[in-house]
Amino acid sequence: QDQLVESGGGFVQPGGSLRLSCAASGIIFSIYNMGWYRQAPGKQRELVARITGGSGESTNYADSVKGRFTISRDNAKKTVFLQMNSLKPEDTAVYYCNSAPQSLFGWGQGTQVTVSS
Repeated sequence: QDQLVESGGGFVQPGGSLRLSCAASGIIFSIYNMGWYRQAPGKQRELVARITGGSGESTNYADSVKGRFTISRDNAKKTVFLQMNSLKPEDTAVYYCNSAPQSLFGWGQGTQVTVSS
């Protein structure tokens, strides 16, 4: 059974940084394009970053996070990361990982990121 477990969220002041991790199990992780999604209160879940399968040579970002967020992956550890720098209050959301651009797996519990002064 597929399982995705996100971690690394927290409370941070504007301009701060966080590194999110998502550990996968029950899937052949390396072959999937993976992504980080977020859902803010009252809004739909949106894809903010994605990385191709295999060596992860190609990445794509939503305009709202481009230049501030970096997605990466470690296939040996079946983990995908999201380095978030220069955080803004509008980045506040629950962050999830899944395959991308289509979410093929069950959603994890997510990890809360709160950016506030």
